[in-house]
Order: sequence, then structure tokens, then C-alpha cells
Amino acid sequence: MPVARTGPTSPSPPDPLTLLRSRAYLLLLVLSALIGVPVSAAAFGFLALVGKLQPLLYKDLPRSLGFDGTPPWWPLPLLAVGGILTALTIRHLPGNGGHEPSAGFKAAGPPAPVELPGIFLAATATLCFGAVLGPEAPLLALGGGLAAGAVRMIKRNPPEQVSAVLGAAGSFAAVSSLLGSPLLGAFLLMEASGLGGPMMAVVLVPGLLAAGIGALIFVGLGSWTGLGTYSLALHDVPEATRPTAAEFGWALVIGLSAALVGVGIRWLAVRLRTHVERRRLPATVVLGLVVAGLAIGYAEGTGKAATDVLYSGQTALDPFLTHNAAYSVGALSLLVLCKGLAYCASLSGFRGGPIFPAMFVGAAGGILFSHLPGLSLVAGFAMGIGAMSATMLGLPLVSVLLATLLIGAEGLTVMPLVIVAVVVSYVATARLTPRPAEPKPEPEPKPGEGSSPRRQ
Repeated sequence: MPVARTGPTSPSPPDPLTLLRSRAYLLLLVLSALIGVPVSAAAFGFLALVGKLQPLLYKDLPRSLGFDGTPPWWPLPLLAVGGILTALTIRHLPGNGGHEPSAGFKAAGPPAPVELPGIFLAATATLCFGAVLGPEAPLLALGGGLAAGAVRMIKRNPPEQVSAVLGAAGSFAAVSSLLGSPLLGAFLLMEASGLGGPMMAVVLVPGLLAAGIGALIFVGLGSWTGLGTYSLALHDVPEATRPTAAEFGWALVIGLSAALVGVGIRWLAVRLRTHVERRRLPATVVLGLVVAGLAIGYAEGTGKAATDVLYSGQTALDPFLTHNAAYSVGALSLLVLCKGLAYCASLSGFRGGPIFPAMFVGAAGGILFSHLPGLSLVAGFAMGIGAMSATMLGLPLVSVLLATLLIGAEGLTVMPLVIVAVVVSYVATARLTPRPAEPKPEPEPKPGEGSSPRRQ
């Protein structure tokens, strides 16, 4: 007969249905909607600032100094200055400049308000001066930090769960339109944070509401200012053909190739980061010069614009696909090499997100493979994006959605190929990535030895 246990028992988890029906949850939804408005407006302002400063530094500034266009060597001084500003921000301001990009994409909790200036300045210096990182990670941190700070202004000591949910809602609102769809941004945060289980809807619904409000704010501000929505989009996607047996074979090749390239990029970036952390300022400047040198070498070797290598690649994807026929096999090979190495250098020293550079490197590699027999352009383009995203982000579901939703209706046609490439890349990355070293166990004391030191 079993014996009844006595004593304190662990509290039962809250019932999600009861929470959804409560007045407190309705208030939480209202706060999420209200927070989504200023946070999305601030995110739009940040993207607009970056979008204005990039051409100002690379086009308007050299012309105002008397040059006839942008000199080929112009990225060298700009990226050196960007490295100085980024390093000084990381070293002297709280928050370490935000998330360390070489550690992969992670959705951590909202930063403290005191860390927001450092995150903003480090991201601005990285993105505006041409380093190869994207705005998504800084936007997530800034959106979550602004939302959590607004909650603390309303109530001095809010419950920890309320701050976490509203901070996540701020992150949802900040990236609501960046990836082309608020739903895709929601999937990104869900998979990156491991959100699941019975409580998923309780946390997800406020975030979706904030993302929807944020998308409307982006559209409204983009129309009112004439600046656009800064949303990832392709406007001229060729028609996709039905998958063939040969293309399924190419999915295996592209998935494995992306895993090899991506693991190599991250391995080198992590090892470079150890040297950067020892001498932050000179090392970041050197890495900036490396990025500039790669861009200049690519431009001189191919006759293409250095901006193919500079920046995250977010705005370059659309014209790159549209004018893909102008890139020879040699130019595409050099682009993958230079963009990949510049991406690696930026990961190890600068601050920003890893999503868009991974997509661009994968897209260039996929188009390169499409020059071989048996692989169509759209299939190679989509599989390259999905496979490289899976390797660099470690998020297989988001990687499939990034590659298929981006190309619109053609994404349904190539989705089976993208799924195979993503799965192969994800599994191969797990097999190729070295396991972290386990701590060595402390030796057990020998018999007769006490824990206290012997008196001399």
C-alpha cells in the first residue's frame, strides 16, 4: 500500500485559459498595443537614420570634399573610424555594446535602460560605416529595453513576468516589418527564445498584437515620410519551375556546402574575438580595414560595386537577384569569398545582427550553383538562403520561412527543396561544430588527507 507523502508541495503551474480570461490579461494586451506604437516609431527612426547616413558617408561626403564620385580607397578611412567608434563604445559604455554576434542569434531578456545608449551607438557605428552586420539584433535589444523601461516608468517595481512579457512585445514591435512580415518576426523570436508549451499563447498573443501595431506604424510612417518601410522584399522574382530529382540532389550539396562554409566562418570569428577582447581598440580598427580591403579587392577584381561586400546585404538582395545575369561565375565566386570573410571579421569585432549577411552569402552561393546543370535560378537562390541561415542562426523553421516567404508565391514551389537543404545544413552543422570543452572534475582527496592545510 503506498504511503502518502507529507510536507510542502510545489505550486501547480497557472492555467493558461484562466489567465486568458482574466482582466489582468486584458490590461496586458492594452499595454502591449500602447507600447507597440512608440517602440515601432523609434525602430523606424533608427532604420531611417542608418538609411540616410550610409549614402551620406559613402556618396555625399567624398563629393563635398571635391572628389569626382567615391574613390576606390574610400572604405578604408570610413571603416577605420567605424572601428574606433565601435570599440570605444563597447569599452566605455555599459552593456558591452549589445549582443556579441559571433555567439549566434539569441533572444535574451530586455537590457537595462542604462545599456541602451551603448547599444544604439555601437550599432550605428557598425551599420553606417559599412561593416557586414544587420540591424535586427540591435532592434530587438532596443525595442525590449524601451518597452521594459516604459513599464518601470508606469510602475516602480512591476512583476517580473509582466516586465518580461511587455519587453518581448517591444522586441516584436521593433522587428515587425524588418523581415518582410510581422508573422516572420514572431516566428523568429519564438524559435530563438524556445517559446513553447501551454503558456506559449499567453506570451505570444501580446507580442503578435504589438507586432501588428508596429507593422501599421511602419507602413504609416513610410508613406507619410516617403522613406518606405525598410522591409526586406523582392520585387522581380523569376518564375520557379517544379522541383526535379536532380534539384533534390543539389539540395543535399547546397545544405552540406552551407554547413562547411558557415561553420568555418563562425570558427574563425570566435577565435578572432579572443584577440579582439585583449586589445579592443586596435584590433577592431584592423578588422575594419580588413573589411574595407576585401570590398576594394572585390571591386577592383570584378568591376562591380564595393557595396556588394559592404553592409548587411538587406537592401542589396533585390537588385542582386534582378541583375544576376551580369555576374559571371568568377565574380560570384569572389563575392562569396570576400563577403564571407568580411562577415567573419565583422562578427568578431563589431555589433549587429547575423541574419542578413548570412542570407546574402547563401543567395550568392545558390546563384553560383545555379550555373551548373540541373539547378534552376530560383531554387538555388532560395536553397542557399535557407541553408546558410540554418547554419548561422541555428533556427531551422525560421530559415525555411526566410527563404520561401521572401520570394512570394514562388516560395511554395521550391519549399520542398528548401526544407531538404535546411535540414541537411542544420544536421551537418551540429555534426561539424566542436563540442564545448567540459570542465575537468577536481581530483578526489587521498585517504587520510583532510581538507584543512597541514600546519608547518
